[in-house]
Amino acid sequence: MKLSEFIALTEDQKRSTVLSKVVVLAKRVINEQVVFLFQLSEYYVEIYCCGISKEVLEYRAFGDTRQLAPYLEGIPINDLFKRA
Repeated sequence: MKLSEFIALTEDQKRSTVLSKVVVLAKRVINEQVVFLFQLSEYYVEIYCCGISKEVLEYRAFGDTRQLAPYLEGIPINDLFKRA
């Protein structure tokens, strides 16, 4: 499925697609929202959820890897450079 096709789906279709065809990559917290990052084909999908009710608030799909920066900042790489 192409990015443009995913964007055109209804909310129910997006939910079904994410639950059946994605690879979970990461999770982050923004204020009272939990954001899950998934990879689908050659693009990424973020699902914004209410941290309290767990309700899905929004789906955001993108293909630009620059939008992965908030997730990459949370990965500790210092240990990779330490000598054993």
